[in-house]
Amino acid sequence: MRTFYIETLGCQMNVLDSELAGSALLRAGLQQADTLADADVILYNTCSVREHAEDKVYSALGRLKNWKQTKPHSILGVIGCMAQKDQKLVFQRAPHVDFVLGPGRLDVLVDTIQQLHSERPRPTKTVCVSLHRPTNKHVDVLESFRQYNPERTIHDVTEPSLVRIMFGCDKFCSYCVVPFVRGPEQSRPPQDILNEVQHLADQGVTQITLIGQTVNSYRHQEGRKQTRLADLLYRLSDIASIEWIDFVTNYPLHIDDDLLQAVRDLPQVSKHLHIPIQSGSDAVLKRMNRNYTATQCREMTDRIYGTIPGATMTSDFIVGFCGETDEDFERTVDLVEYCRFRNSFIFKYSPRPGTRAAELYADDVPEEVKKYRNNHLLEIQIEISRQLATESESE
Repeated sequence: MRTFYIETLGCQMNVLDSELAGSALLRAGLQQADTLADADVILYNTCSVREHAEDKVYSALGRLKNWKQTKPHSILGVIGCMAQKDQKLVFQRAPHVDFVLGPGRLDVLVDTIQQLHSERPRPTKTVCVSLHRPTNKHVDVLESFRQYNPERTIHDVTEPSLVRIMFGCDKFCSYCVVPFVRGPEQSRPPQDILNEVQHLADQGVTQITLIGQTVNSYRHQEGRKQTRLADLLYRLSDIASIEWIDFVTNYPLHIDDDLLQAVRDLPQVSKHLHIPIQSGSDAVLKRMNRNYTATQCREMTDRIYGTIPGATMTSDFIVGFCGETDEDFERTVDLVEYCRFRNSFIFKYSPRPGTRAAELYADDVPEEVKKYRNNHLLEIQIEISRQLATESESE
């Protein structure tokens, strides 16, 4: 066991998890390979948010069958959200995979690989995942989604370093698997975050991006003292060598005035906010279990532009969600035109097994309608983006 290679799909949470996993393997004595073919250990860090991401992983795993046959002492592992969701199903679809590890169990990654290596040439198939989550108040489940955030060495200090301030999600949007594969919401102690950022600054890092599934839900209680994201931004801005701070991804309901004032007043903090809204129809938002209305999103937009000079926003939208009518879609168009996002990421809805939407609602919008709405909304967003770019150039 000399070299490893990690293929990462999905969000910035996965990017950071891969960075942490790679650091752990380097500390264990392995070297990072330049290509898949050169590696003795290959890890696929997976995403379950959309079906396409899972299909891409299984297709890639299939192509590695010959690699496994030509390197009998090699180890192939699947980690991340798809690993937590599919568990032993991974072995059924890709029998040459050696182990499956959920995102809440990265703390045993090195031990798992070492154990498999010691069992060569016939290692035991290994699954190590967190407990099933029937509710966000189940204490054992909370404990099984372990916070894994060890110190790491940064090799490129010119890029923003990711800093996780919270784990998991408690929003339970009906279309989303994240609360089940990432576990209950857990905010890290602020001093731990400050220590990590100082450690990064000592290595020469000047830019950081704070990440969380809904990063502005950050809330840490210690005795009578509560720390929210705005408080954390003020404390991080006191670290002298940190010149730029960003944070993603935000939940619309938690864009409060204290946070906006911190963004406005702290020169280090980016004036750009990414806020996934998903739909402009109240009926669709209700089925999505987003817990806000289009009117609240408009009011939020007014507060952002009214509080932060030069603020920009981006967003995410899902078109073709269960029961979405032409009128529902037009309300989404109206909201996009009102909010004037710098950019929007637009996706066609696809049902995810295990979500409430897949259980409760029919996927009843035809594929050709989804495709039309996707393209039409994208055209509108492109025109808004063009207008904003022209306005910015003329200033």
